[in-house]
Amino acid sequence: MTLASGCPSPPSALVPRSRSSRADRDRAGLWRPQPTLPSLPFRADNVSILRRYARDEKAVAVEKPPALADSERGAGLGAVPSGVWALGFVSLFMDVSSEMIHALLPLFLVSVLGASAISVGLIEGVAESTASVAKLLSGALSDRLARYKLLAALGYALSAATKPAFALAPSVGWVLGARFVDRVGKGIRGAPRDALVAELSPPQVRGGSFGLRQALDTVGAIAGPLLATVCMAVAKGAFRTVFWLATLPAFMAVALMLFGVREPEATRPVRPAESLNPVPAWRGLPAAYWWVVAIGGVLTLARFSEAFLILRARSVGLDAALAPLVLVAMNVAYAGSSYPAGRLSDRVPRLRLLRGGFAILAVADLVLARAEGPVLVLCGVLLWGLHMGVTQGLLSALVADTAPWTARGTAFGIFNLVLGLALFIASILAGWLWQYHGASSPFLAGGVLLAIALLCLEAVPRLGGEFGPFGKGVL
Repeated sequence: MTLASGCPSPPSALVPRSRSSRADRDRAGLWRPQPTLPSLPFRADNVSILRRYARDEKAVAVEKPPALADSERGAGLGAVPSGVWALGFVSLFMDVSSEMIHALLPLFLVSVLGASAISVGLIEGVAESTASVAKLLSGALSDRLARYKLLAALGYALSAATKPAFALAPSVGWVLGARFVDRVGKGIRGAPRDALVAELSPPQVRGGSFGLRQALDTVGAIAGPLLATVCMAVAKGAFRTVFWLATLPAFMAVALMLFGVREPEATRPVRPAESLNPVPAWRGLPAAYWWVVAIGGVLTLARFSEAFLILRARSVGLDAALAPLVLVAMNVAYAGSSYPAGRLSDRVPRLRLLRGGFAILAVADLVLARAEGPVLVLCGVLLWGLHMGVTQGLLSALVADTAPWTARGTAFGIFNLVLGLALFIASILAGWLWQYHGASSPFLAGGVLLAIALLCLEAVPRLGGEFGPFGKGVL
């Protein structure tokens, strides 16, 4: 490639390297065209301009897949890459293991180890805060190493290694340590796993890929508590026996991650040396990305911990033995809607679909605030799960759409950190509102925050010109 006015070709580091042919990559849906640099006269003072331009993702690699045939558009699940399927089942197995333990852990702490309710709250608070910080650090590190699978596998292995500790725990401190390390593992794997889904998925099926992985993850969240209930009945209430059984799917997840997922190195351009340390990666993230983070944060403030769904069910008279099934109902709606919503987001503007997800949560909040019996609470819980299925994979797809490929790990890390901190704040506020203003007040407050979020979504298309900060094809 030769630039205008005799300017020499750009350095080879700016050109995507690949061991496969263009035709091979076209068939895989992973084609990236050659970069285009501006036409400038060859003068010394233009060198810095070209270098800065080259660092932009538009100059390094632009995701512009070939047009899809009608048969490809209707391919559905068959269009999702096998690596994404493998990642989905990795999430499923690990969630089965984690939820088998977490569904019983509060009862184990109180009835076996003699912990107080404050101790249980402290353990969960430390765990979620740790996971949020670890997600940010792992995202930045995965971008620096450009090896998403390595960090994701490390995170899954670390979590799997903690599972036997719950069965062996002689004290509350032991459980706190195990939960801390387990959440570090979750934090490490979250951002690089999402970045790996984005790398494996052609842009035209990316929403479906995120939705599928989220759906399989949620299937694990449904199966885990159900298996724990069955195992407790068979084991005659032996908590430690169930915890030992929960280690099996965790190690299955690690094995599948190591041997069933490949990292698509051949499709990734070699990044310029300057991109490794000119400025922190987050400073190069575009405004569109920060809008996604802001909208996701406000949405999470309106969607506090699901523990309040159980409390709401108990407040209208649902038997305590049936209360855990509230989460099962929510996760059924979540799993059933995640993939269809992801596929739909590949065909219609994603922000329009996101508005629909916000509206569903607003209706759920209204139903839960006014519910006077278990039936209405169940309706609100199902709507809550439907909202999560519509929005969670969609937000991840928007992060992937708006973040440069050179900083995707960092982008997902920041996104997960903000959402984790927002969930922590939202749950504290919801508890305060519940205690001092009644069971309906957290859901009414959530509706107010949703109104703010919807106003933000209405403002987005008016910013940045014709197509808003998200660019053409996203709105």
